[in-house]
Amino acid sequence: MARTINIAIAGLGTVGAETYRIITEESDFLKARSSANFNVVAVSAKSKDKKRDVDLTGVEWIADCRDIADIDNIDVVIELVGGSEGVAKDLVEKAITNGKSVITANKALVATHGNNIGELVAKHDVMFGYEAAVAGGIPIIKTIREGLASNRLSKIYGILNGTCNYILSVMRETGQEFEDILADAQRLGYAESDPSFDVDGVDAAHKLAILSAIAFQTPINFSGVYVEGIRLISPIDIDFATELGYRIKLLGIGELLGNGLQQRVRPCLVPVNIPIAQVEDVFNAVAAEAEGLGTSLSYGRGAGAGPTSSAVLSDLLDFANNRRTSFLGTADSELVVRPIQELQKLSGSYYLRLQVYDRPGVLADLTAVFRDKGVSVEALLQRGRNPDGTVPVVLTTHETSEEAIQKSVAEFEKLENVVEKPCILPIENFAG
Repeated sequence: MARTINIAIAGLGTVGAETYRIITEESDFLKARSSANFNVVAVSAKSKDKKRDVDLTGVEWIADCRDIADIDNIDVVIELVGGSEGVAKDLVEKAITNGKSVITANKALVATHGNNIGELVAKHDVMFGYEAAVAGGIPIIKTIREGLASNRLSKIYGILNGTCNYILSVMRETGQEFEDILADAQRLGYAESDPSFDVDGVDAAHKLAILSAIAFQTPINFSGVYVEGIRLISPIDIDFATELGYRIKLLGIGELLGNGLQQRVRPCLVPVNIPIAQVEDVFNAVAAEAEGLGTSLSYGRGAGAGPTSSAVLSDLLDFANNRRTSFLGTADSELVVRPIQELQKLSGSYYLRLQVYDRPGVLADLTAVFRDKGVSVEALLQRGRNPDGTVPVVLTTHETSEEAIQKSVAEFEKLENVVEKPCILPIENFAG
């Protein structure tokens, strides 16, 4: 006889409502995958009166979602409230402590408090599923934690935020400015009313911290992620990048450097002919590199009701089928605390765009700064003069250090003919 799994859902936004709909309307399909009946017995959200396209008849409404953790017959709590603090954190910790398994899409919570949550999960012997926290419809947690478990990964990188990828894609296609595209993205529902977590790189940093911990068998270290967003990218940068044979992407990159870990989220130039350069619109992609494996690339929709609920339900089926692995795929006793390698220690090639007055000797001043800092120029591009007498100048470099580039930029900003903050983008020449 099929067992019944009782579920509570906290949060009935687009993902929560879609998750509820599938559980209630696709019960036969889910039962075929698990030999279990799934029964939603309680829900909670900010407003009980909000119109939703789901029938909640017969389901208990819980005003304070934290009280869900005290319902005796709940087997699994699905937390879709969001946020790293407050009621979401309280609910998750209380539910685990009360012996209930938890499934979440809350990347901020996992990135910020995941190490403590992992300890609670081990102590109370419950399941904690968070596939939906990273890259929505791409099963990247399972891919790295389970599918690639036999590989010593050396690097992971990817497009982890669909909003930023959409903005950069539209900028390349239309030539529109950042602010105009962002406003359109908000109207289309691709960006929040407060888009700072997306466009300033924080959302991608949360996801990178989680992936790095799994990939490199180390505790989650969100504070060790260097973060830049895309606000300074303009259509002219997209045009220059295209002319040079690149595309601009906001990438999250984690890699082992010696015994240390380097994690960074920043806009980069990538060669136009590699797969990740072709990822457009709101799609995500994550690549993992290892000796012997080469590069493994996963691609799909990174957000939205359908992709995210797909990941939530995948974890629910894992629970029903008793498929468990440790929180980060490695026993806590085997995790290695890796020192964070500073950004300044990196080396590579760079793109710099400066807005300067079109006067004699300006280019000589710029190249003299690079000469003094030991930076070799690979290419120099200049466009026509603007009405205010300024011109954009782009310099690309041969391999150099991040430290030398940062010191050079500090000197550029002192020059009287440089009229705005330089745009600096690393050039990442991935294998594929």
